Amino acid sequence: MSVDYSTLTKTIAALTAGETDAVALMATVTCEVHHADDRFDWTGFYRVVAPELLKIGPYQGGHGCLVIPFSRGVCGACARTGEAQLVADVDAFPGHIACATSTRSEIVLPVRDGAGKLIAVFDIDSNQPNAFTQEDATALQGILDEAFRDAT
Repeated sequence: MSVDYSTLTKTIAALTAGETDAVALMATVTCEVHHADDRFDWTGFYRVVAPELLKIGPYQGGHGCLVIPFSRGVCGACARTGEAQLVADVDAFPGHIACATSTRSEIVLPVRDGAGKLIAVFDIDSNQPNAFTQEDATALQGILDEAFRDAT
């Protein structure tokens, strides 16, 4: 199955129109994205809760790690650099945190509020190797930027 990003973008925009609460937005985005493609085994947010610290936010899938420092893992690398992380093979990523042993590849994107402040990272894991493309990163980043532009 391949994601119809045009439809997904419109659906999420309609569902989140006028919403400013970051957690409500995270819950809605997670649900819609998680069910959009069978490559997505774990989909969720890690929220910036303190300097250099992420904590689990709304997610779908098995249990996630509860706390991730910016200094560790793919989520930490995204938070630290502010750049998307596309990891074709998590075992080859230095410092990868194995929250689920089934994860083979991962994509993590920065989530910013309207002022450009990093408020979270959006993490999708797949049990398939090399599951994510630059097209996924570009489309998902567009969805996140639109959904969280008025987040508080």
